[in-house]
This record gives sequence, structure tokens and C-alpha cells, in this order.
Amino acid sequence: MKKLRTAPISVKAGHLEFLKLNAEKYDWRDAYHSILTLTWPQFAGLILGIYVLINVFFAAFYWAGGKSIAELPPGSFLDAFFFSVETLATVGYGHMYPDSLYGHLIATLEIMVGMFGMAVVTGLIFVRFSRPTAKILFSKSMIIGPFDGIPNLMLRVANLRHHAMVEAEFRLMLIRTEATKEDPDVRRFHQLKLDFDRLIAFPAALTIRHRIDETSPLYGLTAEDLKKSDTRIMASVVCVDTVIPAPIQSAVDYTNDEILWNRRFVEIYTEQGEGRFAVDYSRIHDTEEA
Repeated sequence: MKKLRTAPISVKAGHLEFLKLNAEKYDWRDAYHSILTLTWPQFAGLILGIYVLINVFFAAFYWAGGKSIAELPPGSFLDAFFFSVETLATVGYGHMYPDSLYGHLIATLEIMVGMFGMAVVTGLIFVRFSRPTAKILFSKSMIIGPFDGIPNLMLRVANLRHHAMVEAEFRLMLIRTEATKEDPDVRRFHQLKLDFDRLIAFPAALTIRHRIDETSPLYGLTAEDLKKSDTRIMASVVCVDTVIPAPIQSAVDYTNDEILWNRRFVEIYTEQGEGRFAVDYSRIHDTEEA
């Protein structure tokens, strides 16, 4: 039996977009993760929709229960709906109240649903607010220029938090099309060695460098070579936010068009004496001729 085709699922990673075909979009066993991935408007819409549906559901029971609710106008679904709202919130204004065993049972069930629902929604909102976010700024471009007399691949990374991150780890990965013995068109991944890939404290901004020597996958290549092989470079920073404290991660990717040749980053540090340095964040992306 042929499987039914589902709509493509879009997954974006930097400049790239991947369309997953014939993959299940929703897994109800992983509802918690799915809800956390919603945007705030989507999350608010989902909670509002569930809230209205629950009240409509219980209002239907009150409306169909006859005189089970005292002071409830006969046949008024709108009044039954608002009585459900009051009961779900455990407000109980006192004007309308259960007046039969049937009414008490439905109200009891709704109060239990309200208590559990409030606990779940409170937990979801707390998790969404408490999730750590990476305030890391990457330079708009990477550059290839001389450093200590040798060509280097460089990018600038800045900490946008107003406190120092700690245990920072930096990584660069090169992705390009290469030929193998079996296939002339294969995407290959190369880990680029950095001058330093760990930092105890990451207070402001720094430049990450990859030395282009004989051991580098970029050795001897030109801008045209990078374009032909559709070269992309991914940069990643993982560090610990000391305020929460929690690990955070941020990543970005650069296409070959975003790699500038024979350039260098302008100086952004100014020494002010007594161990003080001024860092000009407005020039993080600025480069000059090398």
C-alpha cells in the first residue's frame, strides 16, 4: 500500500532551508516540545483556543442540564458559558450556583480541570520565560587577511550581555562540495583549527582566527575556488551565563559571498589606563584594507 504524501516540512539552518518530505509533522507524544517551539502569538492563540473550547464544552452540559444551576435563565447558552468561565476560574460570584447533584458533579469536574489546566499553563509560561537566550553577535562578514605574516580566516564575536560569560568554546566548520572516488559531487565537512578555541572569561568582543597553512582545507584557494565548491562556513559559540546560570549556544553560517579577501577588522579597543578598556560596539562589523 502506497503511503500518503504529506506536505513538506521546512527546517531552516542559517542561509539554508531543508524540506522534509513524507515526514510526520506532529507527534502528540511530544506535545510539550511542540508547544515550546511556538512563537508567543501562536502560544497565546493556542491557550485562548483551548480555554474557549473547555468553557463551551462545560457550558453545553449546564445548558442541557435543565434546572441544575440555580438562577440560570432557561435556554440561555451564553449565561451557561459565563457560568462555566466563573467555575473554571473558581471565582463563584454567587448569583448562579449548582442546585442539583448533576450540577454539582459537572461543576466539580470543571473545577478539577481548571486546577490542572492552571498548573500546566503556569509551568509552560515559566519555562518559556526562563529559557536562556544567547545574546551573541557575530560579524556580518568573515575576512581572509594577513595576521603575523600568514593568511588567516577571521571573524569577530561579541558578547551583548552586560556581564562576562564564562567557559566559552568556539568552533568553525567548513562545508563544501568535493569529489570522491565514488561520487563527483559530495558535501564534505571539515573542522577548522583555531588559534584558541576556549576562553575562561568572555566579557566583551574578540576575533577568532583560523591559520591558513599547509594543513588548512583553505590552503592555496581563491575566492573563485570557494564559489565553485559552494563553500559555507558555520561558526558556533557555547558558553555559560553566570546569572542564570545555564549554558547558552549561538551559531551562524557564512556563504562564500560573505567572505571578504585582503581585509582586516578595525580596532575597537581603546586603553584608558588602570586596567580599563573601552570597546566600541558600533564598529564590530567594520573592516579595512589589509
